[in-house]
Amino acid sequence: MEWIRQKLDKISEPFGKGKKYEKYAPAVNAIDTFLFTPNHTTKKGAHIRDAVDLKRVMITVVIALIPALLFGMWNAGYQYYSQLGEAFTFWDALGHGALKIVPMIVVSYAVGLGIEFAFAIFRGHDVNEGYLVTGLLIPMIMPIDLPLWMLALSVVFAVLIGKEAFGGTGMNILNPALTARAFAFFAYPTYMSGNKVWVSEASNVEAVSGETILGSLAAGDDVSHSMWDMFYGVIPGSVAETSTLFILAGALLLILTKVGNWRIILSGFIGAAVMALIFNALPSLGVAGNELTNFYWVNHLLIGGLAFGIVFMATDPVSAAQTLKGMWIYGFLIGFFSIMIRVFNPAYPEGVMLAILLMNVFAPTIDHYVIQANIKRRRKRIKTATGQVKTAV
Repeated sequence: MEWIRQKLDKISEPFGKGKKYEKYAPAVNAIDTFLFTPNHTTKKGAHIRDAVDLKRVMITVVIALIPALLFGMWNAGYQYYSQLGEAFTFWDALGHGALKIVPMIVVSYAVGLGIEFAFAIFRGHDVNEGYLVTGLLIPMIMPIDLPLWMLALSVVFAVLIGKEAFGGTGMNILNPALTARAFAFFAYPTYMSGNKVWVSEASNVEAVSGETILGSLAAGDDVSHSMWDMFYGVIPGSVAETSTLFILAGALLLILTKVGNWRIILSGFIGAAVMALIFNALPSLGVAGNELTNFYWVNHLLIGGLAFGIVFMATDPVSAAQTLKGMWIYGFLIGFFSIMIRVFNPAYPEGVMLAILLMNVFAPTIDHYVIQANIKRRRKRIKTATGQVKTAV
């Protein structure tokens, strides 16, 4: 490591303060800080000594995503070979999925980081580590065969409009990864829905039964998958959203490291369960339902992007609520609206993306009213205490 340190110091010399290429220093510093801990500290002002920094937080989230990513690679190959009816091994399935997904990850990082570097140089500040997570999340929530140029355009839109337009990392009001998916969904709907987009190379197969469970339910069809299939994730869907098991494994890591807020995660699932239970109760009240309303409430928590969205995107500290009570309200409403959109909008049965983006917009409002309520309670206590003191005197 010392050899690498010396090489980097030598390379960065022309980019130092007052040197010829000082303008491009943020690009070189980004590589340096990615490999090593920054060698400078604060000189004045109040600060806290802590081993946790933005880079460590982002890397923790990336590690938490790896189980779902690896399973998504295997599942992509499994769905492909299953449609062909051919015999295959675990490594065949994993290899096929990797050949599809790795290029998506490369394009996402190349395009996104390229824009990040350009803005850092233009604005004269260091490159932030925020895109380390966003760059991996975007391909993980896309269909397996989305053309790479569409993925690249989605990344450009997410970084420019969803992030840099607001000032960069820490200033965006919408989750950048979901902004990319929303752009792809509304700009290229035929590539984001249907029974073929979820199975690799489905256009080469005559009969593809790769519709998602939500798509089948919205069409009024029965679901052939068991609850355990839904929990393990051996079903069609976006690259890494199908396995609730591996998503919960990532959630456990985020909660134990205190990177992801457990209040948002728990309240998100509670909100979804409450809405699903309400719909399940409709037949007993004499209200006619459909396949989505009659779908068992537990299964609603296992399918679609609900679990992945709540764990990895609703907990985004930048776009989520900041107050403790606000986090409970924010998470609950995300889960609640996700199931509501699923049932009431059969044309778009997956509601978690819209629910999270909606609550991203209202998160500051939630925090505002929580803070105002706290202020009113404190004023009331002060007024009561002052009256008691006057009475005692």
